[in-house]
Amino acid sequence: MNLRWLRSGELLAGAGAVLVIVSLLEPWYERAGLQLDAWDTFGPTIALLLAATCAALALVASTFAERTVALPVSIAVWCVPIGLAALIAAVVRVFERPEHATSACVGAFLALAGAVAITLGAWLALRDERPSRYDPMRAELRPPP
Repeated sequence: MNLRWLRSGELLAGAGAVLVIVSLLEPWYERAGLQLDAWDTFGPTIALLLAATCAALALVASTFAERTVALPVSIAVWCVPIGLAALIAAVVRVFERPEHATSACVGAFLALAGAVAITLGAWLALRDERPSRYDPMRAELRPPP
């Protein structure tokens, strides 16, 4: 495994996954001195964010583990729509106020930034042309007859 195998798309998707994981530990909403985190207001948005996080981590892991680009590209293909669905859900989640919350806190915005990074990173991973991990083959020259 070599860190240089990761290109900008995989790095961005991995950073987005880390942002979503951190956001799950931070408060998302505030109401009358009480802070609500993602687990207090669990719903489809959190499930989509977790699915996008798993897809982004699979993209990074497959890039490390595979010698060919077939599996990382196929995971990136699936990571784009999952990330896009999580992005739309995160935007809605920032604007909604569940359980009579008065304001959104840092967790909701970190999740939104993570969803943007996952979607954009998967898109960039599809656009990237990866160098071969194999050494180029050198043909032996035969002497002229």
